[in-house]
Formats: sequence, C-alpha cells, structure tokens
Amino acid sequence: MSQWEGIEEFVAVADSESFTKAAQILNTSVAQVSRKLSALEARLGVKLVQRTTRRVSVTEAGLGYAQHCRMLLDGLAEAEREVTQVHSQPIGRLRITAPTTYGESVIAPLLIEFVARYPQLELDLQLSNKRLDLIADKFDIAIRIGVLPDSSLIAKKLAERQQHICASAKFIAENGGPTHPLQLADYPCLLGSSSTWRFTEDGKPLNLTMKGRLRCNSGNVLTQAVLQDHGIVQLPDFYVAPYLQDHRLVELLTDYRAEKENIWALYPQNRHLSPKIKLVIEFLSAQLAQGAFYASASAVNEYATTNSSTTFNKTDH
Repeated sequence: MSQWEGIEEFVAVADSESFTKAAQILNTSVAQVSRKLSALEARLGVKLVQRTTRRVSVTEAGLGYAQHCRMLLDGLAEAEREVTQVHSQPIGRLRITAPTTYGESVIAPLLIEFVARYPQLELDLQLSNKRLDLIADKFDIAIRIGVLPDSSLIAKKLAERQQHICASAKFIAENGGPTHPLQLADYPCLLGSSSTWRFTEDGKPLNLTMKGRLRCNSGNVLTQAVLQDHGIVQLPDFYVAPYLQDHRLVELLTDYRAEKENIWALYPQNRHLSPKIKLVIEFLSAQLAQGAFYASASAVNEYATTNSSTTFNKTDH
C-alpha cells in the first residue's frame, strides 16, 4: 500500500475522535475509514487509536504520529494551492491567533483591512492569552509579544512595544509627579492584571510591585481612568500614544523606561513559501512600523470613554 494511504483517514479520526464524524468530513463511509485506518496500523505495526463502543481515543504513539501527519497534509494542501494560484495571489483560509487585548485593539483592524484587499481570502482570527499550539490547532500564524521560548517555529519580528508611565495633565498640575520610580508609592496607581511595573535604571531592569485601590484587567478601562484624572498608569503605547500626542496625557519617568518588547509573527516551517503568509506579515510589519494602529486603538479607547457608564471617584484610588 502507498505510504500516504490511510493518513487522511487517521488524521480525521484523531481530530474528531469519531469514525462517524471522520467519514462525514471526508465524505465517505465509516467502513471505508475503518478499513483504511486498520490497514495503516497493520503496515506500521502500531496501534494508533483505541476503539470502544462509547468513544475513540488516540494512543500515545498515535498522538505524535498525528502531529507529523497533519504537517504532511498541510504541506500537500499548501503545495496544491500554490501551484494552482494565478500570479501568486493569496487564497484560502488564513487562521491567526493573537493575544486578546492587543489582537482586539491593533491586529484585528489591520487584518480586516488586509483581507478586504484579497477577496479569495477567508480570515479566522482567534484571540486568546493562552499560547495555543500552532501545529495541533492548525494556525498559520501566531502573534506573540516579548521573549519567545525555543521552538521549531519561524519567528519574524513585526514591531516593538513600549510601556509608558503617564497621567493626565490635570492630575500632574494638581498633584505633581514622581522623579524616581520608588516615589510612585506616594501616588494613586491604576493597576492591571499584574502588580509589577517594569523600569530600567543604569541600564539594568528594575521591577517594582505597585499598590493601588483601582485594578482592572482591561487596558481600555485603565485608559479611561487615567484620562479622567484618577492616577498614574503604566500602559503600552497602543493605548496611550494618541493621548500623549495630543497632550491629554503626560509621560512620566522617561529616564526609567523599561526596555521595549518585541512583537513577533510565528509560523510553522512548512508555511514559509506561502504567498498569503508572506503578504500578511509584510502588511502587518509595514502598518505597525508606520504607527497605523494608533488610529484604531484611539477609536477603541474613545468608544470606551464615551459609551461606558463606569465612573471613578477620587476616593477610590
């Protein structure tokens, strides 16, 4: 039998954990799926799935084999798409994952603009703060921020992100501002999901644990709070850059800025020749370098500010 025979059926069963669903996916019969999978197991001399009357589960050996088989099938599908494309135009589904807030505020508006240019593209964008498995979950690209763990994935730097310590002009006029990070203990701080604020001093990292009476895991809410003169915040540039530019916010402690964090596009090695991957990475890199995200981030923040019923009292710091 061909080395390819049974692989498509095995992957379908592994992904759906069902012979019936696998048959529906492949538009064939359950008997045909079972026969081809049994023949594949016989050729390999390895049990790939465990069958019971109630469920189908992939064996330990099958899990690793399935991962390799998915890469083979993805590579074959990509090769067929490329050879049939006219003028190397991107076609098919573009499946991308990105961090929730950054993806919602920055990446999503840019990707929507990108796919509008190519009518044969379909966008599937999954926003999650979990580090999803690109291979197992069949993603084309993952957007990541910060230090990357070692992996076999290809990493392309898209841009950099800067954290800013800032407060409103009115708050500074009424309360003054710190000249050293340690003085932040004397001011109301607006905290996100982490209490650790990052700085550098004399070229070395300085991480401080901050305290505050206002905490929220939404950067949009924290932006609203700082614009309403409620304290000092540390937020990435895509939240505060528009307001620093129009002087509604004032940056503090500029001599102690934390080092910039890299923003990456990660993709499997078998995607590196794909026109859609090349084009979307080039597009994101160019748009982020031009600061095109400022407008979209500003619009999101303005919407949150004008449409939210949330208010903060000065006594709530």
